[in-house]
Amino acid sequence: MTKQDPIPARLAALKTTSTPDLKKQWRELFDSEPPPFNRRYLESRLAYRIQELAYGGLKPETVKRLEALGEKLDGGDRKRSRIRADLTPIVGTRLIREWHGVEHVVTVTADGFDWQGRPYKSLSSIARAITGTRWNGWVFFGLKNHRRGA
Repeated sequence: MTKQDPIPARLAALKTTSTPDLKKQWRELFDSEPPPFNRRYLESRLAYRIQELAYGGLKPETVKRLEALGEKLDGGDRKRSRIRADLTPIVGTRLIREWHGVEHVVTVTADGFDWQGRPYKSLSSIARAITGTRWNGWVFFGLKNHRRGA
């Protein structure tokens, strides 16, 4: 008789785990405070971390490839790469935000953002369309904590 792998069950359980318990797991698995992002982000990062600890992380060749791609973007300039990380997310990134029980998906495009098939220049305009009030779009989509400034 073979022993069943517990990892798939742990991953499935994340969907029904309360947010405070997800944050507790974050502290245990990452040894740091959880970021102020939405629940879906916590679930996906926890799922990756659980698998990483159980099955191993990225292969050394993959890490080298990613580093090489980063070098192409910023030439190895650590200051420039930190600045890049604070700017608009990479084209194709999907930002997901739940608002009053409705999930909203925004895709980063080369010249702005796409929400519900319409182009937008700013996340704030999308946040306003969703909520009906003024919001900092970066804060609304969890890209910036308004208390810490980044």
